[in-house]
Amino acid sequence: MRENVVMQLNYIANANVASASGRTIPVLDPSDGQPFDELQRSDAGDIDAAVSAARDCFDSVWHKVSAADRGRLLYKLSQKIAEHTDELALLEQRDCGKPVKQARADALALVRYFEFYAGACDKLHGETIPYQEGYSVFTWREPHGVTGHIIPWNYPMQIFGRSVGGALAAGNVCVVKPAEDACLSLIRVAQLAAEVGFPPGALNIVTGYGHEVGDALARHEGIDHISFTGSPKVGTLIQQVAAERHCPVTLELGGKSPQILFDDADIGAAIPVLINAIVQNAGQTCRPPPCCAMSR
Repeated sequence: MRENVVMQLNYIANANVASASGRTIPVLDPSDGQPFDELQRSDAGDIDAAVSAARDCFDSVWHKVSAADRGRLLYKLSQKIAEHTDELALLEQRDCGKPVKQARADALALVRYFEFYAGACDKLHGETIPYQEGYSVFTWREPHGVTGHIIPWNYPMQIFGRSVGGALAAGNVCVVKPAEDACLSLIRVAQLAAEVGFPPGALNIVTGYGHEVGDALARHEGIDHISFTGSPKVGTLIQQVAAERHCPVTLELGGKSPQILFDDADIGAAIPVLINAIVQNAGQTCRPPPCCAMSR
């Protein structure tokens, strides 16, 4: 029998928020194609609400939090994620269709990303620059402010960890648009962040389709930096849109991954590694290192 379908809401300012559009997207179990959840099919209005919440947080609270205290919060989140590793792994396993072993490894990688960035918060130093006698010239690092993050469907937790974790460590607040077919684990992580003390608006999740809500995020004038992982085609569009308002962009785009075996290679040892690399994670892997997506 088909189980009851539940509904996931956006997570804005530490609260579950329904999209003003009133529309939803079914979440399908990749193993049988049956819906088991629903997401908000958000629009530009939902992005605007999330950006406004993030800006309020940055201006009123987050920019006053010391680097040391940001580090403590990020570390608390890493430990909270560690406590919920199995829960997050099962969410991502069913959402993405990846093996439980791989999903658990991704959850543990997310723990490690936040542990790493927790220690990095107070290590972002400026420089003192030699200059003429009687002058002191120095630099310091400032956060962008409100950063937008578009996360792909194959490794949601891992890419969230290294993108959003780094942004929070540097003093930014974040609006995140996960892929419409891989949202569940990231919504849960945002809820865990609120539980450990992240202020409302520091981390916001808005779900929906790329051509609707992703486009709105990239175009929003309140976004000070955009991080995108995905296809070269969409990355080009995002870069063009961002350039219209001189918004900096960080892109990690798709590519192929040839493998080179020399004449003296142990073919018997190499073949199982090559095969596993292309079929692991249900075949949803993109980058070459280490031992990933060996597709040529």
